Parts: sequence; C-alpha cells; structure tokens
Amino acid sequence: MMRITLRALTFLAVCTLPLAIFAAECPCCNADKPVPEGFTKIFDGKTLKGWDGDPTFWSVQNGCITGISTPEKVVKYNTFLIWEGEVADFELLVDFKLTNHNSGIQYRAFRNEGRAWSLGGYQGDIADPPHMGIVYGENFRGILAHRGQKTKIGADHKPVVVEQIGDSAELLKKVNMDGWNTYRIVAKGNVCTQYINGVKMSEVVDEDTIARASGLIGLQMHTGPAMKVEFKNVFLKKL
Repeated sequence: MMRITLRALTFLAVCTLPLAIFAAECPCCNADKPVPEGFTKIFDGKTLKGWDGDPTFWSVQNGCITGISTPEKVVKYNTFLIWEGEVADFELLVDFKLTNHNSGIQYRAFRNEGRAWSLGGYQGDIADPPHMGIVYGENFRGILAHRGQKTKIGADHKPVVVEQIGDSAELLKKVNMDGWNTYRIVAKGNVCTQYINGVKMSEVVDEDTIARASGLIGLQMHTGPAMKVEFKNVFLKKL
C-alpha cells in the first residue's frame, strides 16, 4: 500500500536530520496510563525486554517503542517488532502515533519462513486514508474488512460484507491523523473486532478453513518511504 502524501513530503524534508531530533518530538510519551483491571503491561516503557525485532529500526525513545526508517536505512521488506508470547482469545490496548506512511498491529500472527522478523496474519492497519482502521490480512488474503464494515469469510477465502457498522469518512474523523490514538483489538473465537479511540472501526467473522485461532503479536514497519511510528501503553488481557 504505497502512498505519497503531503505528510510524506514533509517527513522526507526532515528525515535527514539526526535521529536524536526525533527523540525530542514526543514529551507526552512519558505520561504512563495505569494498567486497566485484568490487563498485563507487556511493554515496560524503558526497554524492549520481551520483544524481538531488527535493531536497525526499533528502539525505545522517550518511553515509546519507536520505529524509524530513513533514505539511508530502508525497510527492504515489511518488518515487525514481535512480542515473545502467543495468545488465542485476547483484548489488546495500544496507544500509537504515525509520522508518515504505513504501520499496523499484527495479531494471531505466524512467522514467514526465510525472512527474519516477518509475520503474516490479521492486522489492525495504521496508515493514511483509506486504510486506517481496516482489518488487513498480511500475507493472508489481503483486505478482510474496510473501515465501517463487518464481514464474514467463508471457505472461498473471500470476505462478504454482512453489516455496515458506520460511514468510513465519519469514522475517520474519530482518528487524530497527526497525533496519538488508542487501538483496541478484541479477538474472541472466530471474531476479530477493531476499535480506535473507543469507536468500532471494523470487524471480521472468519469461518474460512485457514482462520487463525491463535498466534503472535507484532508491530509493523512497512517498506517504502521514510517513516516513524511510536507505540506506548501496551496492555494485554487474555480472555
């Protein structure tokens, strides 16, 4: 999903600055949220303990998991910071901020053989319109539900819209495209539901023979233009 936008051009104008400049952009990252009842904090706010990813791109800056690519440090294929655990039914809360391009939260994921830190599976997409909030199947059938859709997938691997849960353009207004947002992902049985800032964005009922019942959690950096993505307040509850 390659897009050139005004945000992309602005980012490219500054991406040649030292990476230390990026570290000073986000003083709000030091504001920790309390752990919600029943949840476990899976990012300690200081280190990448419990996570595994390419150190070329991933670090902790100002209390945030931070992924940065530049024209000199290019993402050659979609790469992920992978949490060292596997879950089936769960609820996940993650604060995120995207500065240019394309990211996502991978879940019930599988590793792609032959590529380090590469995943496939369901993804809560984080990107410029029209992909923000969609359910994307990374190496896994492509777009599974657009923003505003509830879909059902059968044995033919093709999603069918069974309900319109909202207007795509109106739902996008609930997202701060230039600031911080909170993703909530609930996977229970064969139903995957995605919310941003408390608003349902998309949902999939997966009755396919290849539906995923469990797997890994990962944070994505996408190939293409230089980018920066930040995550904080990462909370997981097993259902």
